Amino acid sequence: MEELALHILDLLENALAAGARRIIVTITEDTEQGLITIEVEDDGRGIEAEALAQVLDPFYTTRKTRKLGLGLPLFQATAAQCGGDLTLESRPGQGTRVVATLQLGHPDLPPLGDMGATIAAALSSEQEADIIYRHRRGQKEFQFSSSWLKLHLGEVPLNCGPVLDWVRRYINKGLAELHGGEDW
Repeated sequence: MEELALHILDLLENALAAGARRIIVTITEDTEQGLITIEVEDDGRGIEAEALAQVLDPFYTTRKTRKLGLGLPLFQATAAQCGGDLTLESRPGQGTRVVATLQLGHPDLPPLGDMGATIAAALSSEQEADIIYRHRRGQKEFQFSSSWLKLHLGEVPLNCGPVLDWVRRYINKGLAELHGGEDW
């Protein structure tokens, strides 16, 4: 995938499909260590041990609509290509946690991409979930929570166009400020 945000979107879609009610996305840019860590944790139905042993195989999927499950294997390949790794933990009934670590300065590191659009796309789902997005860079942090937004919007649904557009712009502005206005 051309952007890390697309890998994250795939993980968000998997979590929503697994019935997650709470999804936490944490991105940590450790400039001292030269690493970026992407963690997506959910409280969905989790993955059975037998399936967990196979989910990183691109020819394994539980979906009935296609015969390939490329999301996790592609993300694992991207992490490895960038001098990192991907780990996966899951327990039935308790959820799933995916952590990818990549070298920040690696020449093959894809750009982060449009995280605002990624979070907005997940919020547009019919499956309602609280999505928390944290992005840390050094000592600075940006955070978004859909439950915070829902509290302020009252009866206005999160998955309506103007709200999703606001979410996209709010997150992207927060990330631009976090990076001191520089493109990355």
